Amino acid sequence: MASSINTSSHTSSVSEAGNGNYRFALVSLTSLFFMWGFITCLNDILIPHLKAVFSLNYTQAMLIQFCFFGAYFLVSIPAGQLVKRLGYQKGIVTGLVIGSIGCGLFYPAASFATYGLFLGALFVLASGITILQVAANPYVNALGSSETASSRLNLTQAFNALGTTVAPFFGSILILSVAASVSSELAQANAEAEVVKLPYLLLAAALAVLAVIFAKLDLPVIREHSEAAAGEVQTHLGKTSALQSMHLVLGAVGIFVYVGAEVSIGSFLVNFLGEAHIVGMPEEQAAHYIAYYWGGAMVGRFIGSAVMQKIPAGTVLAFNAFMAALLVLVAMTTSGSVAMWAILGVGLFNSIMFPTIFSLALRDLGPHTSQGSGILCLAIVGGAIVPLLQGVLADNLGIQLAFILPVVCYGFILFYGAKGSKM
Repeated sequence: MASSINTSSHTSSVSEAGNGNYRFALVSLTSLFFMWGFITCLNDILIPHLKAVFSLNYTQAMLIQFCFFGAYFLVSIPAGQLVKRLGYQKGIVTGLVIGSIGCGLFYPAASFATYGLFLGALFVLASGITILQVAANPYVNALGSSETASSRLNLTQAFNALGTTVAPFFGSILILSVAASVSSELAQANAEAEVVKLPYLLLAAALAVLAVIFAKLDLPVIREHSEAAAGEVQTHLGKTSALQSMHLVLGAVGIFVYVGAEVSIGSFLVNFLGEAHIVGMPEEQAAHYIAYYWGGAMVGRFIGSAVMQKIPAGTVLAFNAFMAALLVLVAMTTSGSVAMWAILGVGLFNSIMFPTIFSLALRDLGPHTSQGSGILCLAIVGGAIVPLLQGVLADNLGIQLAFILPVVCYGFILFYGAKGSKM
């Protein structure tokens, strides 16, 4: 383990060797961002598959996202304390191990073909991902100057979006296409449920391997964010808690509505494209188009990482929120290919929102950074609540009108970028 590094000001006075160590750490962390993006996006494939297997309505199907993102609400604050006590590296290893166990639990869930067991496995998996988020996001934020934190987090989050871009093809081939052939031959829920065994066993193995690798890596220690430092510095800028910073509190609301909007749109994409007045695609074909939504997010993050070197992060965030809301409104009020490409195009403008809100919210928290990260990751529970609410709207108003909920979410993000992040 590298010696302690003072990052209270995050200035350019870091030694050349330290900068090299930071670069190595950032490169290593990209694998984590890729993996949890991949796993999270697989839910968009799992939802239509399990909806068909267990004959669920939209509200019941959205329990998948409710259990997955509900873990963030229950686990984030304890995860923040865990990371503060163990440090970022050991926190990452812990998250990987728990995530691997969660993926492994899909095997008995598929064997028993029980929807409740699938939801339980998702909760355990998401608990591991939550710990990863609490550790990795502020770690990236701290590995360099505060002025370029948003740009740096956008760059690593671009690899998260790469995972979400690849996952639909993986899921379409190993889950939806296999399920289609099984159902035509056997027409049994048990056989259809079992097709998820192989994909999640592969993911369990991959996470376990990453846990071993990260346990052995020599990564820099951010002493100013540790429990020991927090004990030495009881107040930071006159504050004894991260919750005393208004830009953090509003940022947590921003994370809540952003994740809610992003997950809602992704969760409904396959069913939305399957609507007769949109494009009437079968599930397997529509799954491929999810890649355009998440691929746009990947491209946008690479672009955003460069743009925010020149333009204030809050300004870029407000512009993207306005464009995302506009595209959703177009998808709600049109049909055919126009509606399809409008909703897919939202991914491009979603791109920079999470890392930018996260960085702006953590600005100048010092030893309260781990606490702040836990609060922000707790707010990811928006991915559980907003899709469930949209599911209720879809059951009662129709899938197209239900997209008004993400529009409201983007409205708040526009406010945060323009004003809330400066409070």
